[in-house]
Amino acid sequence: MSPISSSDSVLTGVTLMLGFCLTAPLLDVAAKLAASSVPIGQITAARFIVQCALMAPFIWIMGLSLQVARGQWLALALRALLLLFATFCFIAAIRVMPLADALAIVFVAPFIVLLVGKFYLGEDVGPRRVGAALVGFVGVLFVIQPSFTAFGAVAFIPLCTAVAFALYILMTRGLSRQMHPVTLQFHTGLIASLFCTPILILAHGSGSELFDPVWPTGITWLWLLGVGFFATVSHMMITYALSLAPSATLAPLQYFELPVATFFGYLVFNDFPNTLSLIGIMIIISAGLYMIYREKVTAKQLVTERAAPPI
Repeated sequence: MSPISSSDSVLTGVTLMLGFCLTAPLLDVAAKLAASSVPIGQITAARFIVQCALMAPFIWIMGLSLQVARGQWLALALRALLLLFATFCFIAAIRVMPLADALAIVFVAPFIVLLVGKFYLGEDVGPRRVGAALVGFVGVLFVIQPSFTAFGAVAFIPLCTAVAFALYILMTRGLSRQMHPVTLQFHTGLIASLFCTPILILAHGSGSELFDPVWPTGITWLWLLGVGFFATVSHMMITYALSLAPSATLAPLQYFELPVATFFGYLVFNDFPNTLSLIGIMIIISAGLYMIYREKVTAKQLVTERAAPPI
């Protein structure tokens, strides 16, 4: 590949990553708008059902196979359940919390992935990155404290999203090497939809505030479709971005999602983080960017050591 085409590829990847940061918060906006009249379980189901419907034509157009090896079904099901749980918890949180506050707490997920990698998977993680992860958790406490005062225990729900999403990322690491990203996204939507639908059917008429489905009216249909549409578009953007540009180049850009979410939260809902939350958000961003920087330094050192001639 020529240097020019390589440069163009990276630029396209960066553009797609910025597109993800602009569209992913719109998913949250649509979910928060729908949550005023639709149960959380129904919004969660809509997110995956629409994703599955939107991905199906791409499977056919691209001529991709839907076959899955027998040993992969369990991993696929677990991955889908983790994303399903993470989505449900996040929608439950933003139903009452500002978008930026809830999203900032979820941004602790990369720190969880790093700590799990070090202490459970035995990955080589230095003390500086561990320290950055711990500082990130301190930033989360800054965000949670005023949210807990205002909203009670619901302020801890985004932590459930962060843990589930961190495990989802770890599951994706293995599956992404074995399956095409479009096929992986389709199966995720399909499996999650198959889990959601029976729950909604059984909950019909139960009076459950979380799961008893209602018939949407008016513009609520648009919000439900928007949840699935923006979820699909944003996730495909980040998937293809990672295939075109190095993750080390793209990872810092993901923090752009936080100011975008803050902007949309203020524009649509007149929500804006208070001073303590803003301090916490800045701590989380700083710790995350430092952790990414240390990963770059470590990667360069590893390349240098491997390239060094034997003594």
